[in-house]
Amino acid sequence: MAEQRRKRSAQTSTAPQPRRTPPVRGPGQAAEAACQSLDGLLGHPTEGVSAVRRSDDGWCVVVDVLEVPRIPDTTSLLASYEVQLDADGELMEYRRVRRYRRGAADE
Repeated sequence: MAEQRRKRSAQTSTAPQPRRTPPVRGPGQAAEAACQSLDGLLGHPTEGVSAVRRSDDGWCVVVDVLEVPRIPDTTSLLASYEVQLDADGELMEYRRVRRYRRGAADE
């Protein structure tokens, strides 16, 4: 009986621990993580990143997404999404902050 308990405790102690993703190192990795997260959730292609800033608990990234492609391309509808990532690059939240036509000038 004691032999079986030792075997079980040895098996549980050597079981692999869940791997944590390494922390995001720099704005480039934060931007890449935000684009990948949004692409998977929204299903719309990302066009680029407008802003990246470090926050208290991770990163805030503004990603531009092509929502409605049109011909000519200058009439396509794009949107800017603010993406909050934790220090490991995991998505905490996102929200659309702006929708605009590609050919429109900023106000």
